[in-house]
Amino acid sequence: MKLNKKLLATGVLTASLFAGQAWGAVSAQEAAKLGDTLTPMGAEKAGNGGDIPAWDGGLSEPPAGYKGDGIYVNPFAGEQPKFVIDRSNVDQHADKLSPGQVEMIRKYDNYRIPVYPTHRTATYPKKIMDETVANATKAELVSGGNGIDNYQDATPFPIPQNGLEVIWNHITRYRGGSVQRNVGQVTPTAGGDFSVVKFQEELVWNSYLTDYEPGKDDNVLFYFKQSITAPARLAGNVLLVHETLDQVAEPRRAWLYNAGQRRVRRAPQVAYDGPGTAADGMRTSDNLDMYNGAPDRYNWELIGKKEMYIPYNSYKLLDRGLSYDEIIQPGHINQDLARYELHRVWHVRATLKEGERHVYAQRDFYIDEDTWQASVIDHYDGRGELWRVGEAHAVQMYDQDVPWYAIEALYDLLSGRYLALGLTNEENTPYSFDVERQSRDFTPAALRRAGTR
Repeated sequence: MKLNKKLLATGVLTASLFAGQAWGAVSAQEAAKLGDTLTPMGAEKAGNGGDIPAWDGGLSEPPAGYKGDGIYVNPFAGEQPKFVIDRSNVDQHADKLSPGQVEMIRKYDNYRIPVYPTHRTATYPKKIMDETVANATKAELVSGGNGIDNYQDATPFPIPQNGLEVIWNHITRYRGGSVQRNVGQVTPTAGGDFSVVKFQEELVWNSYLTDYEPGKDDNVLFYFKQSITAPARLAGNVLLVHETLDQVAEPRRAWLYNAGQRRVRRAPQVAYDGPGTAADGMRTSDNLDMYNGAPDRYNWELIGKKEMYIPYNSYKLLDRGLSYDEIIQPGHINQDLARYELHRVWHVRATLKEGERHVYAQRDFYIDEDTWQASVIDHYDGRGELWRVGEAHAVQMYDQDVPWYAIEALYDLLSGRYLALGLTNEENTPYSFDVERQSRDFTPAALRRAGTR
């Protein structure tokens, strides 16, 4: 499937019309909609009069059986699919799917989309919602849209005026402040054979560190450390990232510790379409978290809002009783474990700027209105052919008021292979959140210690 060249030109024109303007910071009158007709995070409060219900505050009370240990109980375990989309009826539902999802159904006879009742479970801590409301009249894009000014920890643009603001909402969205997790990544062959790479990760926003001082290192959004714990041939390798807000003015700071060489090196390749960690060429650096990093290589067009079937409330995929073999299949994850719901999404199109380089010439983002998480992304190659389809299977971590992903999957339509990241099972410790400020060492000198633990 080829990208639409007419729409490509429209995206470039839209970007040029915005050039030189200050973006963001809506009026107080417009911001007054937050908490009224809009949720505090900027989604439409009302339902659609049908399958999408009104937002009633989200899911912040754990279901019966939850022990408070981060092993999440499925609050919708008794529900059955309303219907399933497959080859027999995909044309009937194509208007509520991305082109990539449609192609997945056509390519694989066992890739199907089970559609369940919609639950708007997303919610956040009151502090984050209050800060989001405050950002609406203050936060602005600067440096040609490559940075944010007058911004505090939360969503910067709850009432977005253009596609780039929607993307910044995804990049900066609240993920718990300080998080540690143990997850697995697989890159199966086309026949389904795979081995698991296991990561121990830490993600901390600067304001959650005890030694953070406002005015010092303010261009750092968060700190990220990723240590490989298995297999043995990769164990001990560590990636450290200081994620900067304006990566054009100050590129992302990244270092790699190679356990075999016992050396720490700067890693400028950990950006854009540089290779993803231990991904066997199946993702780029900016495919992590569905999309991350500097947006300067693309023009961004806000296509609008639409209703779409997206992965949502995917608690089955967090079942620690599942083995990797039960989740991973040839071509795609086990869709019997997936759950899709009808939600409203923001559709944003990114087209590569003239003179810039990236393996993806166009990306179409479908971003959930309640969480600002990218739910589905279609990726096109330099020929305009649909190449990869990203799906993020979202969950609400109801004990922390944090939306997150159970699994990120990136499907390669050309090779028949894919990558799945976020896998957990009985071998892994649960996610760990800490909302209190704490002391953590995210200096390059700490990499050697992380690799030899």
